[in-house]
Amino acid sequence: MASLDITLSNGLRDVRLELTLEVGSETVALVGPSGAGKSSILRAIAGLLRPDEGCIALDGTPWLDTASGVDVPPENRSVGLVFQEYALFPHLSVRANVAFGATNPSLVDEILERLRIGGLAGERPGRLSGGERQRVALARAIAREPAVLLLDEPLSALDAHTRDAVRGELRELLASLRLPTILVTHDFEDAASLADRVGVMVEGRLLQIGTASALVAAPADPFVARFTGATLLHGIAQPGRDGLTRVVLDVGGVAFTTDVGVGRVAVAVHPWEVAVSRTAPEDATVNHIEAPIDSLVTIGNRVRIRVGPLAGEITAGSAERLGLREGDTVVASFKATAARLIHLA
Repeated sequence: MASLDITLSNGLRDVRLELTLEVGSETVALVGPSGAGKSSILRAIAGLLRPDEGCIALDGTPWLDTASGVDVPPENRSVGLVFQEYALFPHLSVRANVAFGATNPSLVDEILERLRIGGLAGERPGRLSGGERQRVALARAIAREPAVLLLDEPLSALDAHTRDAVRGELRELLASLRLPTILVTHDFEDAASLADRVGVMVEGRLLQIGTASALVAAPADPFVARFTGATLLHGIAQPGRDGLTRVVLDVGGVAFTTDVGVGRVAVAVHPWEVAVSRTAPEDATVNHIEAPIDSLVTIGNRVRIRVGPLAGEITAGSAERLGLREGDTVVASFKATAARLIHLA
């Protein structure tokens, strides 16, 4: 199995990037805010940025080793790079764009057909849609027959409708290639859909890495929890009863969780774990907050709702049956098993 090993230390504008990461024949998504160092990692791997210190090696062969002076030039690194804005040559046809730098020009038409753009071979990039340009950029990267694939915000330039369709196509492509692939994005949904593992970066540090479901189930940091879409309720944890931890919330009231902890904590609750009703649950260990509805937003057959500090997502049918309106006082509840505890310093 191919393995890309990365150790980097580099000063950025406001922070220092420190990273140690191993990527096998898989897709790893790096997510986080702007300035976290995500794109700098791609540039260092591609040879477009020389870090202050570090080592980058593919299957044990170094592309970069600042200690020994190794620095393989970009054109000699087996990397396929898809830039955020695709960086296609406007004066060249689709076929010529893909053929540029291809290791085997005879395979260009096969790659175009694979990415469903064979019929656009003679077109110029300016006449293509966003989704079509994205496919051309991917085709050009693949035509290099790279050992490593790097994707910098590959879906950010697409509208919502096109993004959903292209996300599915890209997921199938990455699964079939099984190359060491690093994908940079601001969008957790993109990362969760496309990557085998997701790494959350903030201020040059990798806070947590794991499968998307693992990050949701056990966020190690408040930022990770928020990035996965959770609401955070801060409070003080103390031993409860029946094996539950009792959290006295800053906003008032008490929440119970099956997680164990004491002291200052945050309780992370994801929207799909929140139920909405007109009356409080009879089970005292089912957490609930009674408050007016601050907002209701219908998206397809789902309704996003905010009740006091809690954000929930329920079906449109449920919202209609309950006759929900903004300003109505309702009860938002979630089970103790759905409350994830994050310990705060």
